[in-house]
Amino acid sequence: MGILDLFFGFKDTIFLKKGSSLEKDVELLKELKAKYPKNQEVSSQLFMAQKGLEGEKEIIYQLKKSNIGMFVLHDMNIKFDDLTAQIDFIVITAWAVYFIECKNLIGNITVNEKGDFIREYTYNGHKIKKGMPSPYRQVQAQREVYRKIWKKRKGKLQSFLYEKSFEDLHRILVVVANGENILNTKRAPKDIKYATIRADALIRKLEYDREHSDRDIWSTKKEMQDCAERFLLLYVNNKNSICERLIRDINENEKSQCDMEELKMRLINYRKQKSEEKKIPAYYVFNNEELEKILKERPTTLQEMKEKNILTDVKINLHGREIMEIVKSVTKNT
Repeated sequence: MGILDLFFGFKDTIFLKKGSSLEKDVELLKELKAKYPKNQEVSSQLFMAQKGLEGEKEIIYQLKKSNIGMFVLHDMNIKFDDLTAQIDFIVITAWAVYFIECKNLIGNITVNEKGDFIREYTYNGHKIKKGMPSPYRQVQAQREVYRKIWKKRKGKLQSFLYEKSFEDLHRILVVVANGENILNTKRAPKDIKYATIRADALIRKLEYDREHSDRDIWSTKKEMQDCAERFLLLYVNNKNSICERLIRDINENEKSQCDMEELKMRLINYRKQKSEEKKIPAYYVFNNEELEKILKERPTTLQEMKEKNILTDVKINLHGREIMEIVKSVTKNT
């Protein structure tokens, strides 16, 4: 296929990798929210996952109607040796490969002269203005991971010869997908300004880049597809998503709570038993304040009980060893 055939013939948007881990996360988080309706972390993560998914769908919509001709890889986790990166979209066009970071945030975004991203929004009637992690630096770091992979693949000689053209052939974009956002990049550094756009400007950006590219070095459709398939060879499943980590945290917290209740029950039973055996008030064994200290510190040595002032020396001498063994037995089973 020649360049003219490419320009006038190939105008499709072909997704060689569809789907996002966010889709799975949203479903899992909905199940978690139904199970733990009062868990604020679950509600927050569900909201962010839903917004992220909405943003990605908006970019997919824009790419599908572009009429430019491209191959698209959605939600790519790439790995080569010990190098890894997560990229929302990799878009392969005839003139360049784009690494796209999608942001779908509530509120307005300003990029200052230092390149810092600042978000302004209203929460519970209060106006909030604060900085946020730079999505530009984030996607820049992702491209740098690929640069290292690219260098390893090319070898020293070829990577040296083509190093100067790497960034022009591998471009980065930050796409703000919330249509209600006001994006202010007036004072932003030039590189960030031209790489940070709203979703409704994405097609215009690609068209502008196409019109200002050197068609003598354009890739054919076959070359573009080969490039996309080389990226696919680097793809690995993400086995440690935010949602999966949250589920583990909740399960661990639940188990910790159960362990705490078991330890508390066993300590109270021990105190009652000793109180009845020795015919002394229960607080002579340990009082409620000391009980809370034991539960918090979980001492496993007599020295630890002394150093942390958990019990008096008399109580340690009388009951410390048995209390220590109760703590150890519960801890051992966790």
